[in-house]
Parts: sequence; structure tokens; C-alpha cells
Amino acid sequence: MNTPTVLVTGATGTIGSALVPALQARGATVRAMTRDPDRRIPGVENAVADLQDPASVAAALDGVDAAFLNSPSAADAAALQIRFADLARAAGVGRLVLLSQYAARTDSPVRFLRWHAEVEAHVRRTGVDHTVLRPNLYMQALLAFAGTIAQGWFAAPIGAAAVSAVDTRDIADAAAAVLTGAGHTGRTYTLTGPRAVSHDEIAQALSAAIGHGVTFKGAPADQFAAALTGMVPAWQIDGLIEDYAHYDRGEAAEVHASVADLTGRPARDIADFARDYAAAFRPA
Repeated sequence: MNTPTVLVTGATGTIGSALVPALQARGATVRAMTRDPDRRIPGVENAVADLQDPASVAAALDGVDAAFLNSPSAADAAALQIRFADLARAAGVGRLVLLSQYAARTDSPVRFLRWHAEVEAHVRRTGVDHTVLRPNLYMQALLAFAGTIAQGWFAAPIGAAAVSAVDTRDIADAAAAVLTGAGHTGRTYTLTGPRAVSHDEIAQALSAAIGHGVTFKGAPADQFAAALTGMVPAWQIDGLIEDYAHYDRGEAAEVHASVADLTGRPARDIADFARDYAAAFRPA
């Protein structure tokens, strides 16, 4: 695909904000889709659209060669993504890259994995040229714990199980490669870091990067849920508890080489993440 025009949904989000420059570096023309007209991204086409508004999405899709689909967290995220895929097909989009999740399957006890599997199945049925990316736990999710990490600790409902967590910058770089390169039709890539790490090992990496000790504390699921109550919706808390149970069962420890295969360089290690984001974890 030569100099494609690529629509990036969630362009101001964690992955989207890294994907935009990664696509530009590969020569793509980027159309950034955002919900807020005041959050325009300089240097690219901007499309104000909301997945809840199909007319705005159809307008954003008009004339693009490829689209990256990543929806914000919502109880109806699967339905919104399914409708986006249908709109992309109707618009004649030549390639759809779907952001899914590690171990997505329809019979999973984890609701998020079931929802992602439902979207994957629908995208396959549309017949659109597509590729699925299944990243594991985001290293950048640790930023949500920055307040307590600055105090020397963080807690989550997981024990000693290791998780092959991945840096979102690597997800973006892999997505850029798939959106602009050939040979990815119908493929599913599982995206992980270069090794599986326990949360104790994550704490050690953070300690080394920020210059003071950080301790990880396993927390009961009900205590973790109580700490989140009022901050995020109940359905999302329940889903996060299911996610952590999935990690704690050792179901997210496999390491895949897809990041290196797609980008031509090794995936970032937790030590790389900790060093690059050290300022976010230090006391104010």
C-alpha cells in the first residue's frame, strides 16, 4: 500500500497518540478521529466524530484507505465496534486493523475477552480485508497507580503470576506496520513484551528507575473494587476484577515475537518503560 490515508480512531488516546506519528514516519496520510472539536491534532487531517453517532463516523471514513479501530471503554463497546466495521465496509475501506485483547475468546470468563471475540468474529464475517492485534496488559496501565507508587507502593488483586505486559508504544508501532505494509490480511498478532514479569518484578524495575524503593502488595479483589468505587463504573470494576483473575491464573504469561517481527526491533522491556516514564512516578 503506497502512501495510504489512514483513519485513526481514539487519536488522542494512549495508543492513538503514538500511532499518529508512527504512521507519519511511514509516509501515511493520517486522518485523526476525535470526539472533542477542541482537541485537534496539528499536522494531520482532523475528523470530529463519535462512535455513538454513525453519520459522523461515515463521514470520517469517506475516502480513507485503511482504518484503525480502537473504541473507548464503554458498556456497549462491542456493539459500537461492530457498527464501525459495517460502516467501514459500506465506505469501501480497503483495510481494517482491529485492536482486540490477548486471549480473546467467546467462552472466556472475562467479559472483555468475550466482547473482543464477538467483534473479531463479526469483522471476519464482513469480508473486509482485516488484521487483528491482541495486546496483553498495557505497561502504561501502571500510570493509574502513579500516586501510590510515588509513596513507595502499589496494590492489585494478583499474586506472583507473571504477565507478558506490553508497552503501548510498541502496539502503536506494530499497528503502523500493519496499516501500511503488505501480507497481513486475515492475520491475528498477539502483542507482548519480551518477557513475562510478576508485579514484584515490576516494582523492582520502578524502584531502579525512580531512585526509591517501591513495594507491590497483593490486594483482595473486594478491597481493590472498593478502592475504585466511584472512580469508574461498576461494570468496568467487575471487568477489571475478571481481568486480574485471568492474570493471576497464569493465563497471560506467554511471550510472542510479533512486535519484533512487525517492527524490526525488540519489544520494550519493563525496565525501558520504567526509565522512560520515571518522572510520572516520582513524588511531586
